[in-house]
Amino acid sequence: MASTTNPSAVYSNVKVPLFEGENYDFWAVKMETLFTSLDVLEFIQKGYEEPAPKANEKDEESSTRLEELKKKKITDAGVLGMIQRGVSLSIFPRIMRAKTSKDAWTILQQEFEGDSKVRTVKLQSLKRDYENERMKENESLNEYFNRLSELVNQMKSHGDTIDDRRIVDKILISLTEKFDPMVAVIEETKDLSTMSVQGLMGSLRSYEQRLLRRSEKSVESAFQSKLNIQPNNGENKPPTQNRGESSRGGRFGRGRGRGRNSQGRGRGTNDGRWHEGASNKWCNICKSNTHAEKDCWNKGKSQCYNCKRFRHIQKDCRFGNQQHASFAEGENDEGNLFFACQKAFQEDKNVWYLDSGCSNHMTGKKEAFINIDSSFGSKVKLGNGEHVEVKGKGSIGVTTKQGSKVIHDTLYVPELDENLLSIGQLLEHGYSLNFENLECKIFDSKRRNVAVVKMTSNRSFPLSLNYEKNFSMMAREDNDSCLWHKRLGHLNYNSLKLLYQKKMVYGLPIIEEKSGVCEGCMLGKQHRQPFPKGGAWRAKQVLDLVHTDVCGPMNTLSHAKNRYFILFIDDFTRMTWVYFMRQKSEVFGIFKKFKAFVEKQSGRFIKVLRSDRGKEYTSNEFHKFCEDEGVERQLTVGYTPQQNGVSERKNQTVMEMAKSMLFEKGLPKTFWPEAVNTAVYLLNRCPTKAVWNKTPFEAWSGRTPSVNHLKVFGCVCYAQIPKQKRTKLEETSERCVFIGYSSMSKGYRLYNMKTNKVIISRDVVFDENASWNWEEDKTEEKTVPAILLQQNSAAENEQPAPCTPSSSSSPSSPISSSSSLSSTPIKLKDLSDIYARCNYCVVEPENFDEAIKEDVWRNAMQEEIDAIEKNKTWQLVEKPNDKEAIGVKWVYKLKHNPDGSIQRAKARLVVKGYAQQPGIDYSETFAPVARLDTVRTIIALAAQKGWNLYQLDVKSAFLNGELKEEVYVQQPQGFVSKGQEEKVYRLKKALYGLKQAPRAWYSEIDSYFVQQGFQRSQSEPTLYVKHQGKDDILLVALYVDDLVYTGNNKKMVENFKIEMMKKYEMSDLGLLHHFLGIEVYQDEYGVFICQKRYAENILKKFGMYGCKPVDIPLVVNEKLKKEDGGRLIDASMYRSLVGSLFYLTASRPDLMFAASLLSRFMSKPSHLHLGAAKRVLRYVMGTMEYGIRFEKNSKFEAKGYCDSDWAGSVDDMKSTSGYVFNLGSGVISWCSKKQDTVAQSSAEAEYLAAGLATQQSLWLRRILEDIGEKQEGSLQLHCDNKSAIAMAKNPIFHSRTKHINIKHHFIRSVIEEGDVQLIFCSSQEQLADIFTKALPRGRFQQLREAMGVKEQHIKGEYVS
Repeated sequence: MASTTNPSAVYSNVKVPLFEGENYDFWAVKMETLFTSLDVLEFIQKGYEEPAPKANEKDEESSTRLEELKKKKITDAGVLGMIQRGVSLSIFPRIMRAKTSKDAWTILQQEFEGDSKVRTVKLQSLKRDYENERMKENESLNEYFNRLSELVNQMKSHGDTIDDRRIVDKILISLTEKFDPMVAVIEETKDLSTMSVQGLMGSLRSYEQRLLRRSEKSVESAFQSKLNIQPNNGENKPPTQNRGESSRGGRFGRGRGRGRNSQGRGRGTNDGRWHEGASNKWCNICKSNTHAEKDCWNKGKSQCYNCKRFRHIQKDCRFGNQQHASFAEGENDEGNLFFACQKAFQEDKNVWYLDSGCSNHMTGKKEAFINIDSSFGSKVKLGNGEHVEVKGKGSIGVTTKQGSKVIHDTLYVPELDENLLSIGQLLEHGYSLNFENLECKIFDSKRRNVAVVKMTSNRSFPLSLNYEKNFSMMAREDNDSCLWHKRLGHLNYNSLKLLYQKKMVYGLPIIEEKSGVCEGCMLGKQHRQPFPKGGAWRAKQVLDLVHTDVCGPMNTLSHAKNRYFILFIDDFTRMTWVYFMRQKSEVFGIFKKFKAFVEKQSGRFIKVLRSDRGKEYTSNEFHKFCEDEGVERQLTVGYTPQQNGVSERKNQTVMEMAKSMLFEKGLPKTFWPEAVNTAVYLLNRCPTKAVWNKTPFEAWSGRTPSVNHLKVFGCVCYAQIPKQKRTKLEETSERCVFIGYSSMSKGYRLYNMKTNKVIISRDVVFDENASWNWEEDKTEEKTVPAILLQQNSAAENEQPAPCTPSSSSSPSSPISSSSSLSSTPIKLKDLSDIYARCNYCVVEPENFDEAIKEDVWRNAMQEEIDAIEKNKTWQLVEKPNDKEAIGVKWVYKLKHNPDGSIQRAKARLVVKGYAQQPGIDYSETFAPVARLDTVRTIIALAAQKGWNLYQLDVKSAFLNGELKEEVYVQQPQGFVSKGQEEKVYRLKKALYGLKQAPRAWYSEIDSYFVQQGFQRSQSEPTLYVKHQGKDDILLVALYVDDLVYTGNNKKMVENFKIEMMKKYEMSDLGLLHHFLGIEVYQDEYGVFICQKRYAENILKKFGMYGCKPVDIPLVVNEKLKKEDGGRLIDASMYRSLVGSLFYLTASRPDLMFAASLLSRFMSKPSHLHLGAAKRVLRYVMGTMEYGIRFEKNSKFEAKGYCDSDWAGSVDDMKSTSGYVFNLGSGVISWCSKKQDTVAQSSAEAEYLAAGLATQQSLWLRRILEDIGEKQEGSLQLHCDNKSAIAMAKNPIFHSRTKHINIKHHFIRSVIEEGDVQLIFCSSQEQLADIFTKALPRGRFQQLREAMGVKEQHIKGEYVS
């Protein structure tokens, strides 16, 4: 046992190394050395034993034994104190309860070193890293040896017996190419089996120093350069000297001049012969001049086609297969810079110098870039051997006489003072340069002179360029970190940094955390601050513990009708699997599939399954299966989700990431399973605190994942169409949306918008900045790329002019155009193609001057003039002296389809009717139009009978109306007759804008319908009915120039259309789809009407699109009043909002009371009224797809309901009347209106409401009779107040009704005549209750459904 005589004070004064959780092996070695020096190592290895008392022990022996035990405890406490001082505060709690130093040491050893199996796994990982280790190009020998030594020491600490021979071999095969000559010498002259690592490193360091000395050779005081020796045309010739290289001795003196065979500038002469020290050897195998080809040590050895080096083949190349089009150059690419200039004039930021020693275009002015990729990193080597950092690469826009040009592939070097144009890069782009007569002439690929640059007094060639300031997007930094943040599902920046720093994946660039807020993260991830965490037991092996939980139900069904998903998480690796379900009852079947899969893949068995106590996990068959399979169940305590924290947190993380990806690209919510599946895929390749320095994927499979293939979820992409599925002239690709990664194929999951199907493809081109606009069916760019202007033909013919450094503008510069050979070509769509595919690319002109510039509007105006002249609307005459000619103007309008796409452009010639005088220019102006109640009645009848509804549009309808008055108008702009400019048109027929035009058109169409045998309804002047035979009928409803018609005889309907198109210029719109903003969808089961598009426009107009929806439009029991003390708001905006809501009630009776209530405060609205209106908009947001469904084969019988809310108005205590009528399915007529008088009782309020409903029921009976559906017997009107029914039937209640206005008593005569029957109904059956007051959610939804207001997904949004 070690000596225990050292006092405890010795240990407290010893300085110990600090362990912070990393490099435990090194710390443990240091501590063991320290304990050995203090002779206390056995205390941490074996501990100490208390001496047992001997039999018949004497007092002296007992005292000695106790004293010895005391010293051991003191020594052990001192050692324990050293261990405690040697760990950080974050690690100290783990050994806080250890009583002895051995206990504390064992805890640390088990946690950070692991048992034998863990050490074996770590050793295998270290061996893999050792085998893959290679020296980097920009790395010194010492730096590489230190990294390799650290790996070797870690392997030895884990039990590996690696000897010097293996290390020597490893160093020799992993060095860079510049060490190849020395490696060959060592392999040929040394015995590697006996060579030590130190001896090898000494030889290599000497060789490295020699290389460095050669690279620092001085050339001249102005600048330094280096010698680049290359073979000439592949022949076996010694290399020639490059520019700037000279020698002393022989014929190379210090004189200045040009040699006969000089290769550029230099000192001395050169007659083409080499000086005495030059080598005349050349090897064609390794391209070196240090030896002859017959002596080459690479002769007969394999060569890599990727890096062109020897002793390995392409598949084993450590540099990987370079993807030329997809990735930028790596950070190890080194540029050369040889520029040197004595500044003889003031610095000009617009001056660029031509330099033959510069390997790339370079500048230090970041503001000059129009776009820059800051993720690109490299180094530039100056002539003096110094390296400066390259901070990016991009394009610079400049202005020339031949138009705007772009300098591509320009490096951003902040430490560079001048702007340099690389002559070598210009030559690569097809330019040629000719230096003579103190100037440089630059020619393009067609030998056209594009610039002349004169040499200045300091022998430099400056070119002055003006930067382009009018690009569509100026300097923009490609935030690569932000792009990878989105590609990896909005992963946090700390985890992104960890992925890069620990090299946990391949292909990830340097990550820099960006300031600011990510909108996708805020919309999808924001949550409360975390609660304190406690300790938890962790599994030691794969599948020792599996966590699981179900998430759902989702409010939105997926394309596959799924509402739930279930996660399985392996506790040891944190690998996650996800499955989707329609019902929770599917959990048991999914678990059996999961168990079979993971056990087959890993070769291990699930030991413990941890879940909550949901019924899906506690079924008898689930328990029995687990018992039979030997799986232990761990269930949480009721209402304690914290006990299943791993699954709960994983659910939250997955949903946050999925929502962020959906919101980022605006994908519909139906794609939530694709987003969840992608989130799980990405999380398995992202770091987690539970697994040290590994991703879950690597911990599970043992393979480091790559992220090179990752793309931004939801971006627009283009998938190639196989040749077998297309002809030669068809498109070679189809536009899709990227929705994830395939688990069974090496390809991407893409959603095809044309077929509404998911496809798998590997030949895909991604536009990660673009997203698909699902509302307007077009692509949207998040960031607009710079538009590269093409050189026009006129500019090509311009003659170049000489360029001087002081000139403010220069001719065309030697830069590449947008189709440069040096960079990937940018594919731009033709504008005509864009206009053809974009719904809103055509803008309505404000005036004639704007319209005349575009063909589409010129054609529309010509079409209008042709229609006017064909219709013989006017006659060109001399203007009478006693008459004034009224002016005309052009009005331009785009007509859209229900989906928002453009139907046609329409130009209308309109008379300035405000200049007309009543009694002189016109008399009557009124013209009736069809009521929406009538239109809905016809739709309900057609749905019940199974008839199709059709629509016709009269072109220039007002032009058909005959005028009785004498009216003159001026000639329209753009169509003035030449030589007759002073004449005017006398109108024979009406034009749009005339006061009497509507009346004239109605008289014309009415007389025509009467001539054709139609009967005009007496109750609806725009409803025409035509009978043929006994049963055939044709119905026509007129709304200005729109006609809706239907009937039971197809031939009769077709003949009507033909006759109308003969009589007037008509547009046959086919089946009725869109009428007055109402969308109509007809199928074999009935008709559905809604205003989804209009509702979206309202929400966007008032900034509420995308808001959080509510279930009911108004708050129950909230009473609004005029004088509420609230802050006054913009009344015009409030009125516009209420007006929009009123028109939305054309197909949404559930909004009627809310709109009626809000209209009471339009004179002086407050912010409280606006808040109530915005709540209604939030309700609209959640019910945009709701409308009225009219069913087929329902009983066609009119039925009404009336109700009132007594004294509902707080301001004047007046009541609200409401009524609703239906014809068997959906409702056709409804009203919500505040009564004119104050009711003294609820019975009186109900009586007045019944009177209002009776008026509507009489009109409805007449309309039904006109269309051939006469109601036999009385129309039933339901009321839930018996007193009101009694007052209507029995005039004896004189005391209750004597004060009521006599006009309300007509209900009695209607009931006596048998036209209406007032029937009592319970309050639960009263449909009109929804029109009188705000209702709770359950009651409101019940009445809404009873009225036929339902949600229906519009055809075209279904996904097959």
